[in-house]
Amino acid sequence: MTGLSDWDLVAQARGGDMDSFARLVHRYEAPLIHFCLRMVGSHQDAQDLAQESFVRVYRYLDRLKPEAKFSTALFGMARNLTLNYLRDAGRRGRGKVRSLTREDETDSAVADDVHRPDREARLREIEGMLERALESLSPEHKEVLVLREIQGMDYDAIAAIVRCRKGTVKSRLARAREQLRVRLVELGGELL
Repeated sequence: MTGLSDWDLVAQARGGDMDSFARLVHRYEAPLIHFCLRMVGSHQDAQDLAQESFVRVYRYLDRLKPEAKFSTALFGMARNLTLNYLRDAGRRGRGKVRSLTREDETDSAVADDVHRPDREARLREIEGMLERALESLSPEHKEVLVLREIQGMDYDAIAAIVRCRKGTVKSRLARAREQLRVRLVELGGELL
């Protein structure tokens, strides 16, 4: 049972095998939470959004078709939920973007082999600049940047998740990178 594909597990889950669905959750829980965290900025909210994504995918198991990767359907669901969250959070004054280099509030900054105070201070400074620069991106640009650079997804998968053409993904990604670069320079990061 270890070598079953995602779609094999989906087929078994459709038949009522909860262990198969639990295996899908186990496969994708960490990357899905990571994606949601980078989009919404709160670990608790990211966990809630990932859980809701799994609930919705389970609810619609019969509608899923193996025309694309299972992960595309799952991340597409998570994307929709995070965009709704960001839209609603904007109305409530919430939804700050989290660090690119830390998993949660308890983790330390990016580790350096030498542990010199000047290097650690510089890493914290760079991390802060990256966070502020990422906060300035629109959700459309932020999502493609996170999916590509953090999650490592290919252009086709991102296009399927965000429901646009591959060329549009490349264009948004180029704009996101340029906006991030410009914002970093504005924040004093020209010396990075």
